[in-house]
Amino acid sequence: MSSRIGKWWWAALAALVGCAVPVSAQVPATALPPPAATLPLRQSGADAIAQDAGEYARMYNVSLPEARARLLAQEETVPFTDALAIELADRLAGIAIEHRPTYRIVVLLTGDEPLPDRVVVAGGMSVAITFRTGARATRAALELALASHQAELAAAVAHPPGMGIDLAAGELVVVVNPGDVDREGVDALTARLSGIAGVPVRVRSDRVVASADMAAEGGARVVGVDPADGRRYACTTGFVVTDGTRTGIATAAHCPDALSYVGPNGETQALSFVGQWGWGYQDVQVNASDVPLQPVFYADTGKTVSRAVAGRRALTSMRAGDMVCHRGERTGYSCAPVELVSFAPAGQLCGGACLPTWVTVAGPNCQGGDSGAPVFLGTRAFGLVKGGSYRSDRTCAFYFYMSTDYLPTGWRLLEEPLPTPITPGAPPAPAPPPFYPAQARPQR
Repeated sequence: MSSRIGKWWWAALAALVGCAVPVSAQVPATALPPPAATLPLRQSGADAIAQDAGEYARMYNVSLPEARARLLAQEETVPFTDALAIELADRLAGIAIEHRPTYRIVVLLTGDEPLPDRVVVAGGMSVAITFRTGARATRAALELALASHQAELAAAVAHPPGMGIDLAAGELVVVVNPGDVDREGVDALTARLSGIAGVPVRVRSDRVVASADMAAEGGARVVGVDPADGRRYACTTGFVVTDGTRTGIATAAHCPDALSYVGPNGETQALSFVGQWGWGYQDVQVNASDVPLQPVFYADTGKTVSRAVAGRRALTSMRAGDMVCHRGERTGYSCAPVELVSFAPAGQLCGGACLPTWVTVAGPNCQGGDSGAPVFLGTRAFGLVKGGSYRSDRTCAFYFYMSTDYLPTGWRLLEEPLPTPITPGAPPAPAPPPFYPAQARPQR
């Protein structure tokens, strides 16, 4: 896609949703550095999970050791649920993580033939896998219905809806404007949309009135001037990426082309524009660095600690209820469960209609300013925040992110290399320069 065409589309969209906010109109995202500024502390993998476990323990009222075990189990059970998805593909409606009353994995199946429960050991604990029958459509059927009838479903209501798949319930969820529910009634609207889709549909409103890109900052600050209007805009950086030769940062597709990184201690560095990809399934831009970058991102509200990326989660392996965290410039650090997969945001947020490739995460911790923030758990990368849906009082109903599956072709996450044996007497390998980009997004 031509970057000039892409920028034109994004500028038009920003004007449409009222997101264009110049730097001069913003509260500064980065405070002045302290007199004796120090580099951010690098967390170990164990410390990273411990921090996320603190959020989990608070949310589900369990002990910190229990929370840590559950989060470790969440990641260690992914190969098991991937294998189940293949084994039970002809009956599989969805796979979900349940946190209450006990921690377990629930596999939802079509038909009424029961399967005996199973148990796997993960995270140092026994995790039950429970099979529930009676779903009315497989996940494959739900995804096909969404891909085939997305335009018809959107045209069936007065306001553009969001749509996604609830793997816990085995349903296609249509997130509608409250006016559409008030006009027709939820039962009648559900029946009509189910008739169009040909699969079970659940209408969700939550009094959601708007979906928009979260146009503002997210983590470490980058700034640039848009030549279209001559105004200066701020973005935030995401995960560090590489093409095998260069390293750079992934940020939102509608940032200005040329960006300068501004670190937490006031350090600056020019980042050259490589390209931007902002159509139906992507919202990402890459700016390259002249010096090697480290595979790290900020993981706390105050940007005092960083984490190394040591892996990623594929989109096909996502499950309803998976706990993920993000660190946004406006809302800081928080964690919440995944709600919908194969989500298509409402409206024309993707240079046109969005494809059903996004993932939603429960609110309330999202605001304009979080867009582009890294989505992660421990040291595993999940994606980059794109936008959110809001209620009439402007509280966050949910946010949605782009999976790292959709980084631009030729670019991949820069990951911390596995430890290598040290030859006795050999000097340690030199570390890359201490440069700490963190998260991604602009104020457009």
